[in-house]
Amino acid sequence: MGKFIWLCLLCSWASTSYAVSTLYVAKEQRALYDRDLYLYELLDKALLAAQFEVKVEHIEVHPHQQRTLMALSRGEVDLHWSMTSPEREQLAIAIPVPLFKGFIGKRALMINRTHLARFEKIETKAQLAKLTAVQGHDWPDTKILAFNDLPVRPMSKYQAMFAMVARGKIDYFPRSFIEVASELAEQHNDDLVILPNLYLQYPSAFYFFVSKEKPEVATALKKGLALMQQNGEFDVLFERYFSAKLNALPMDNARKISLQNPYFEMPK
Repeated sequence: MGKFIWLCLLCSWASTSYAVSTLYVAKEQRALYDRDLYLYELLDKALLAAQFEVKVEHIEVHPHQQRTLMALSRGEVDLHWSMTSPEREQLAIAIPVPLFKGFIGKRALMINRTHLARFEKIETKAQLAKLTAVQGHDWPDTKILAFNDLPVRPMSKYQAMFAMVARGKIDYFPRSFIEVASELAEQHNDDLVILPNLYLQYPSAFYFFVSKEKPEVATALKKGLALMQQNGEFDVLFERYFSAKLNALPMDNARKISLQNPYFEMPK
């Protein structure tokens, strides 16, 4: 009997030792774009490259970035991704690898097609300051526009921002080169177009953020992403998702208005 009990305990210990932990990844309650699918696949490949075995489960969260980062800080979820800022990097472990290679800071202007003439002669930030943008109330972009003296109306509801532009209540909605085409297609609204002659640019980055309770995940992601960058897998994945869409944007002859971003430092 004693030998039998010892064997049972040994089997129990072995099964516990090899149990795979679970990583709870935030999933916003909205339509998923190529941007999101790319990040899910990149996460999986980075963990695989680092040989970090974990079971990924998705936890649905409200599509408010700051709210999700707060959930990370409380340990309610383990991982999310977001545009970075000093405040956000205090809430969770930021993995300082720009997931979109700087394209998140290139901002196409989504406008109402009847307002195209308003933007024809705009060449400077001062001229653009006569018009009003809309952004999420908790987005770092909102503070960036305000810092550059560009009028911006913060809003809490994601879909409402598109609606305000479509109805002509707001002049423009800056969206990153990465996501603007997918978002425009999802809206199914002929009143919305991408402004072809002007865009904004400021230094910024989208990072993976990991709960401070899971430092081993942060270490694995840093290792995995570094390996993917070294062997070219990172570039291949990025090109597969975004090369065609970036090339299709109507920006060949567009003017660029550069903005300052005091809330970001390039990773060393």
